[in-house]
Formats: sequence, structure tokens, C-alpha cells
Amino acid sequence: MKEIFLIRHGRQCSALCNVNVELAKEGREQAELLGQRLKNYRLEKIYSSTLIRARETAEILNQYLGLPYEVLSDIEEINFGGLTGKTTEEIERVYGEFRKERARHKEDIPYPDGGECGGDVVRRALPQIKKLCRRPEQRIGIVTHGGVIRSLCAEILHSSQCHKLKFGIDLENTSLTELLYDEERDFFFLERFNDFAHLEGKEKLLRKGWVTSLEKK
Repeated sequence: MKEIFLIRHGRQCSALCNVNVELAKEGREQAELLGQRLKNYRLEKIYSSTLIRARETAEILNQYLGLPYEVLSDIEEINFGGLTGKTTEEIERVYGEFRKERARHKEDIPYPDGGECGGDVVRRALPQIKKLCRRPEQRIGIVTHGGVIRSLCAEILHSSQCHKLKFGIDLENTSLTELLYDEERDFFFLERFNDFAHLEGKEKLLRKGWVTSLEKK
């Protein structure tokens, strides 16, 4: 079986919604801790999305791993539409009704004003993941984003995308989600989810000490 480690990027330097910015100091520290941990994982190649925070995370990891590295399209974060670049307070004021509807977990509704839904993410990201599974490497790391990880997990477990946000309200930065891919049967197993053991005992590096999830009120 192929082993795929989905890695959420490190903490970005802005709490605004899905802005394409660099890692914060804490994000670099998170990536360094994960890089030290991954030295024993026998990964063969590292990939990342095109967004700055994902690329910087991968580059820091590779200071410890020294692996071939490739930037991929189609694994970028879910498009937040009109929420992009806004504060939590602005989102509540402008898109309060959307938040209430999303919190019901009844439909896979897209983010307003041109954003994506979970199904949109799966349609672009899953084919890319399957392409990687056809490559010769057996164990790879992919630095991507929380919305991508949640949507992929919902898909491979045959859960409706309306439940994707039940996969880890606080999906930690630099957490590991491990998938196993059975090539003969063409399906995935979820081996581990939101594993952030390398951050345990470091409260300042956990999300609860930085920003409140949009799912929480």
C-alpha cells in the first residue's frame, strides 16, 4: 500500500481568513518540530500546495529531510469566497446567516460570493492525490490545508460533505493525517487523523491559544 501523510501547514502570520501570507514565528517553530519528528518516517518525497504558508512549511521540513520536493496545483485551501481576507468579527457581521446555516451541517453549501463547497475541493484535489499514488514513491508527505484534509477525509469515509467540519474543529497546524491507498482495490484507509504529538506540551503552538474556529461561537 501507498502511505500518504497529509500535513497541515504551519501557523500563518495573519489571522485574517485565508490570506496568502508567510508563516508566523510560531509556524516556523511548528514546522521545525515536525521536521525533527519526520526524520524517522522514511518519506521519499515532499509535495506542497502553491500557497506561501504551505511552501514555507515544506521547505522547513526539507531542511531536516533533504527529499525531492514539488509544488502542486489543485491542493490549495478551499476558496472562502467573500470571507477571504476578513476578520472573524467582519465575517459574523456580513455573513452571519451563512454561518448559522453552515453550523446546522445539513448541506454542503459553498462559501458565499464565489467560494467553494467540500465537493468542489474533492473534485480538484482527489484526482491529484490519485496521480501521486501512481508514482513510484511508496511514502510521501503533502503539505496542504485544513479544508482539503477535512473534505478528503469525508470523501474516503463515504460521509456527506455537509459533515466535513466535524472532522477536527481545531485541526492543528502541522498535524499529520495519514492515508493508506490500496492500489488493487482503488480505495483509501484513514490510518490516523490530526496527530499533533510533536506540539504536545507547547500551549502557545496550539490553535486554542491563537484563533477561535469559525465553527465555535
